[in-house]
Amino acid sequence: MSVFNIVIAGVGGQGVLMASKVLAESALACGMDVKQNEVHGMAQRGGSVISFVRIGEQVYSPVVMPGTADILISFEPLEALRYVHYLKPGGMLVYNKVTINPSTVASGLATYPRDVEEQITRACSNAHGIEALSIAQKAGNAKAVNMVMVGSVMKNLPIDSLVVEGVVKSLSKDKGVDVNLKALSGGAAAA
Repeated sequence: MSVFNIVIAGVGGQGVLMASKVLAESALACGMDVKQNEVHGMAQRGGSVISFVRIGEQVYSPVVMPGTADILISFEPLEALRYVHYLKPGGMLVYNKVTINPSTVASGLATYPRDVEEQITRACSNAHGIEALSIAQKAGNAKAVNMVMVGSVMKNLPIDSLVVEGVVKSLSKDKGVDVNLKALSGGAAAA
């Protein structure tokens, strides 16, 4: 297997790093080599967060170069647009349709693009928007959006979905296991 590149993008507080950890731990559990890297930026203040997960027989670098990602998972539409250039031709983008205003928009210094989904469609022919927040709420907790997003790409990963479920169980706190597994399943169904 050649190296499989995943880029996960979102806003601080959405669980990007936990989603990245689930994917990396799942690949390790399948006996693959994994390299993971994240840029926190202003994560604690709602700023942009990006994480790279690279999976293969032998992976030398944790950095995904622009134009080489197999999958881009975005927790917010504007973040999808910001990082779509990481996808290789034919790469897949799955994004949460729920918008979060960046600080510049919240303060009135900028305007959130009204046509962000149209711009995403123009930038990526293999883009899929899902209502991850609604799915997470149905699972029992709005904070489970990250597991919805992981579930939405599971069938496109070189990782067994049962292994992903096992990792989610082991990383979840006792009372969050059921919610996270429901969110994972809901994301898989939405895809």
